[in-house]
Amino acid sequence: MKITVETTVAAPIEQVWRAYTSPDDIKRWNAASDDWRTTAATVDLREGGTFSSRMEAKDGGMGFDFAGTYTKIVAPRLIEYLFGDRTASVEFTDAEGGVNVRVTFDAEATHTIEQQRGGWQAILNNFARYVARSQ
Repeated sequence: MKITVETTVAAPIEQVWRAYTSPDDIKRWNAASDDWRTTAATVDLREGGTFSSRMEAKDGGMGFDFAGTYTKIVAPRLIEYLFGDRTASVEFTDAEGGVNVRVTFDAEATHTIEQQRGGWQAILNNFARYVARSQ
């Protein structure tokens, strides 16, 4: 099953693309809630290139790596990637007031659809707030 989350970011597409693909920016916005953070990020933004983000609870209680391989890059409009045995795509389209960012990904079996959608949407909302503040 595919899950889709999206938001509109009030910024030019070049700024939105850069914030989504820059490791320094990713460390600032990539968290679903205030008690989590991304402590490290790497990006090799090319087809066949890899990415990785280390996400950790601020209390040090747990953490995990989110990593994958880019399968298609059409700057500044589309990113497709594999993570584990799942796929995802990120589309950047012009919208009134900014850029619509739509993330579609394969669901996994461990968490409910609602939990997955909620977590990914929270991260995307955090991204939109970060970019808007960065202008």
